[in-house]
Amino acid sequence: MLMPSRTKFRKVRKGHITGVATSCNYIAFGEFALQSQGHIRITARQIEAARQAMTRYVKRGGKIWIRIFPHTPVTKKPLDVRMGSGKGSPEYFAAKVKPGTILFEMQGVTEQVAREAMRLASHKLPVKTKFLIKGES
Repeated sequence: MLMPSRTKFRKVRKGHITGVATSCNYIAFGEFALQSQGHIRITARQIEAARQAMTRYVKRGGKIWIRIFPHTPVTKKPLDVRMGSGKGSPEYFAAKVKPGTILFEMQGVTEQVAREAMRLASHKLPVKTKFLIKGES
């Protein structure tokens, strides 16, 4: 599962994910891509589940790039704890995603195989997605 190798635990505030993606918004490595259509936090577990779905479908053929990384620690307080007494401890890591962000890229497979693999991956993600082909708008 993806997570930062080193973290000085700075507990990050929730904030708002606004605007459209200005970085990571074009196909850089592969021929086919999966693009986000909404604002959301995607957990490391969801990214891993999507990656596994794609690799299983293409039977470890082709090449897959993961273009997002879960940098943000998300905290949670334990069950049956009263209000107050500070912020909870980090529970998992998430990637903040904006509309237009490329989530995954793929190369070395046919369009039909890539489209189906990306469809399976999109079912594992909590955001609406779009399939893109390099060179097409």
